[in-house]
Amino acid sequence: MERKALSEKILVLGVDGMDPRLTRRYVDEGKMPNTKRLIEQGAQRHDLVMLGGVPTVTPPMWTTLATGAYPVTHGITCFWRQSEENLDLLEYNLDSRLCKAEQLWNVFAENGKKTLVWHWPGASWPPSSDSANLHVVDGTQPSTVNSGVAKVDKEFILLADEKIKELHFQEKAATDSNVPCMIEDLVAEDENGSGTDLAAAASGVGNKATRNILLCKEDGEGSMTATPYDAVLSPIKPAIGWAEAPKDAKEFTILLSHGLIHRPTLILANENGVYDRIAIYKSKKDTEPRIVLKEGEFIEGYLDDAFKNDERYLVNRNMRIFELKADGSRVKMWISSGMDITNDLLWHPRTLFKTVTENIGYPPPATILGGADRTLICDGMIANWDHIGQWQSKSLKLLIEQEKYDVVFSHYHNVDAQGHMIVKYMKDKGLTPNLTEADFAEFLEKIYIQTDNYIGDFVDMLDDGWTILIVSDHAQVCPENDPPLIGDITGVNIRVMQELGYTVLKTGPNGEELREIDWEHTKALATRGNHIYLNIKGRNPNGIVEPEDQYELEEEIMTALYGYRDKATGKRVIALALRNKDAVILGTGGPESGDIIYFLAEGYNYDHADSLSTTYGFGGTSVSPIFIAAGKGLKQGFETDRIIREVDVAPTIAVLGGVRMPAQCEGAPVYQILDAEY
Repeated sequence: MERKALSEKILVLGVDGMDPRLTRRYVDEGKMPNTKRLIEQGAQRHDLVMLGGVPTVTPPMWTTLATGAYPVTHGITCFWRQSEENLDLLEYNLDSRLCKAEQLWNVFAENGKKTLVWHWPGASWPPSSDSANLHVVDGTQPSTVNSGVAKVDKEFILLADEKIKELHFQEKAATDSNVPCMIEDLVAEDENGSGTDLAAAASGVGNKATRNILLCKEDGEGSMTATPYDAVLSPIKPAIGWAEAPKDAKEFTILLSHGLIHRPTLILANENGVYDRIAIYKSKKDTEPRIVLKEGEFIEGYLDDAFKNDERYLVNRNMRIFELKADGSRVKMWISSGMDITNDLLWHPRTLFKTVTENIGYPPPATILGGADRTLICDGMIANWDHIGQWQSKSLKLLIEQEKYDVVFSHYHNVDAQGHMIVKYMKDKGLTPNLTEADFAEFLEKIYIQTDNYIGDFVDMLDDGWTILIVSDHAQVCPENDPPLIGDITGVNIRVMQELGYTVLKTGPNGEELREIDWEHTKALATRGNHIYLNIKGRNPNGIVEPEDQYELEEEIMTALYGYRDKATGKRVIALALRNKDAVILGTGGPESGDIIYFLAEGYNYDHADSLSTTYGFGGTSVSPIFIAAGKGLKQGFETDRIIREVDVAPTIAVLGGVRMPAQCEGAPVYQILDAEY
């Protein structure tokens, strides 16, 4: 069937974690003028809410947005997928080859529309169509372009001080995302301590089965706000042995690549004798520095060497001096991770990488600095995401101009990544004594203003005949109460199921608890978010539950979950628990899901992924995704009362572009906002 396109140019601006409730408030307060312009020229609900699918986590929902199909149909049912090897093993899920539904960008490309898919973390990489019209950049992880394959060296905090005696690289020195003021407070985490490097785990490329037994929240998602950062501790001394250095200069050393690379650095005074800048050199023999930094100046794209697996790379870094004492006695600075400037593995065609890097710059490193430190949050994390957004918008606009794309699907991860560092602290629970609720509300507002600036880079495209849609996969809530240890997406959730008697751990010779499942006594496991698997004989390698007992055991577990209470409040912590066959009502279940699907009650969520998509949180937060649309083919200044579902996005874009629906599409066009009658 031939369909006439309502718009010849379509741009999808995906913003991971963007909350319609917060956006509506900031728009009404005049803090998001670019978003306001889109809303006033466009068509959407007044509250900007889209009814999200479940689970409320990145890969399933971006896949739903791309296919118009529910997770039960496209098969991506969590950030991770269950390994067939054993119930306590997970496998990475950001792989287009695992998707069972057709992606809309393939439909456009095969219909003659030149299409770009930019860092879409849901069934986009590797490219799933051979059409020459389809261009794809990354999509293997949510963070930033190339961060899954090009990251060579980790970010770290440098502390140089006259009180420090020896040059030292200290791994995992700051366990609360806050580098302590006193050097004596820097204590490295025990190598056997809890915690997981979620950033590394999320890289995903080539990842095989992984095991993560969660005994406390810090073993899983809770570690994101307590990421143990590396630190370099360097003495500050008079400058000695330099080919050329002022008499009053002081020196310290920056260590890169875990101390394998030394960069001698001068602290320099101005004409008034105030130490106001540093100069980084390759060696003391050089007369010209590689770069000069002033306090507070954000440096982008600093090129230097780095080592990984005994190989040398040229990498780009960002950096900033947080503190430089006027007498030159102390320097505190952040140095980002290093990104290989030659890695074009995730660019199809690879010529796109050359176009972007030669005209805009290299893909910038991401950061998740935050936790409980204003400087790290504002001057480090937020400032770095400003740069990422600017690089991305410039790159997209350049490629649109040069490649003459008809359709662009894009993704920007700033709200979600930074929200994980901030949202859980919006309600004061005594976790951040140096910061208040007002501080975290301010940080979140800055992030939404940042998002509005990013959107503003594209708004003028409306005047050139483009149709622009803003969508998110989910948002994030600040919980009212302390969440229980169940529903964490990153591994096997032990405590609640252990307390209920369904999961048992092995013990050591002295009765100590081991991070190992006692399969002989474990009837069920809660793993990877919303899934509970029964340990069934003949199906699972270590099964003990008779297949004929499955139905009754499911009933018993669901009853126990509904009866589980928060000891502090006496309230239930489970909102809903369903058998796999019944979960299809919510668009999940099926062979890629557990025997029981459950969701945490409102007020007990981590920030997203474990909740129903209609969940609210403290401070005006919610889990609902956002939908805004403006431009050709849409009514202007129109508000609809229709419930817009995530599965409706793909068919709506298909109608706008005049192509057929993706093969497994289950949604329907949002007819009410189109300027043509159907």
